[in-house]
Parts: sequence; C-alpha cells; structure tokens
Amino acid sequence: MSELPSYVSGVFLAIVAVTFGFLYYSIKLAQPNKSDQSAIIVSTFMMVWIFILSILALYGMFLDFEAMPPPLLYVILPPLAAIIIAVSKKQSRVYLMNIPITTLTYLHIVRVPVEIVLWWLAGSQLLPYLLTFEGINYDILSGISAPFVAIFMVGLRSKSRIGAILWNIIALGLLVNVVGHAILSTPTPFQLFAFDTPNIAVFHFPFVLLPGFVVPAVLFSHLVSLIKLFDKDGELV
Repeated sequence: MSELPSYVSGVFLAIVAVTFGFLYYSIKLAQPNKSDQSAIIVSTFMMVWIFILSILALYGMFLDFEAMPPPLLYVILPPLAAIIIAVSKKQSRVYLMNIPITTLTYLHIVRVPVEIVLWWLAGSQLLPYLLTFEGINYDILSGISAPFVAIFMVGLRSKSRIGAILWNIIALGLLVNVVGHAILSTPTPFQLFAFDTPNIAVFHFPFVLLPGFVVPAVLFSHLVSLIKLFDKDGELV
C-alpha cells in the first residue's frame, strides 16, 4: 500500500467522516426531545466499530486469504446484523420512521467520491477495473441522481412516492451488484472474478471501512427509506 498516493487515503477518510456525519445528523433529527441521547449513543458505537476495524486492519488481521471463514465476514456481518436488528425490532422501527427521508437520500451523494476512489485504487492495481465505472459498477449513477431525488421526489418542492420507491430499489440493486462482484473478486477460496488483479484494497486501512462502514450506511439508508415509503400513512419528510 506504500505505493498508493496519500491523497487517495485522505479522500476516502473524508468520505467516512461525511458518512458518519450524515448518520449522526439523521439520528439527531429523529430524537423526540432534547434530552434524548440516542444520537450520542449510536455515534459512540459507530466510532468504536470504526476504531476496532482500523486497528485490526493496521495490524494485518484480515490478510490471511486462506482462512476459513474468510476474514471479510468479520467486517461485513456485525454492521449487517445491527441493521437487521434495527429495522426489524418494533421499538427501533418507530424511532427510524422519524428520520427525514430527505437526509437519508442526500447521504447517497457519497457514492460519487467512493467511485472515484475505487478508480484510483484500480489504477494502483489494488482492485480490478471490473469494480469501477469502467467495468460493471454503475453505482456512481445513484450518487449523481441522489440530490435530484431528494429535491423532486421526497423534498419540499414536490413528492413522488412511486418514483422514490423505484429509485431506491434500482439504486439498491446497483449496490448489491457491485458488492457481490467485490466479494467474489477477493482472493478467497470463493473467488470467481479478477484473478489477475484481485480486490485486496478492502483488507487494508482505511479501505476496510468501505465494506465495514460506508456500504452498511448506504444499505441502512435505502432500507429505512423504503420502510417509510411503503408506509402509506407516513409523511415524506
């Protein structure tokens, strides 16, 4: 990783910070009163998780590509489990319904710089061009279209529940597409793609925070948005 220009890591860390800020702000807006400390509690857990992943990656704990189960599972499963619990429990779902869908939609703008970082990483042969907008990754379209959806489909100017549902489903499909190919491009016993240039960037700091934090944040935003959109009695706010 020493040959990688320092600005690539810097830009990615800025993406992580912005994503964190969006999540904190979203939860803050959902708090029913000023005495509620949910935003502080959740953000503390997020910071602890980011710290743990960063330390483990810095010490090379995810680099045993022959290990079973694959180390990447330990990066993906905890945030995925947290999201499933959050959206499935009745008490937390009531809370999540108070998060403004416009804020959740604006969060997807981070997908644009993420795609640029992936392109830089591919140029340094740390992941295949397959995972960039030059390959099968069209996720950048979700980031580019996010502000328009936030303004014209769920924002104050106009609202289109059907349009917003379709956009979230399509954008979620684009996310699943690139994540699936990214997992199957890693140097594990399950690798199916990119044998010449495998996806190794996500096993190193700070890029381990892509599958461990940024992608789960994007997934969380889609799921909560869809829950709100399919609730016909809910307000598109």
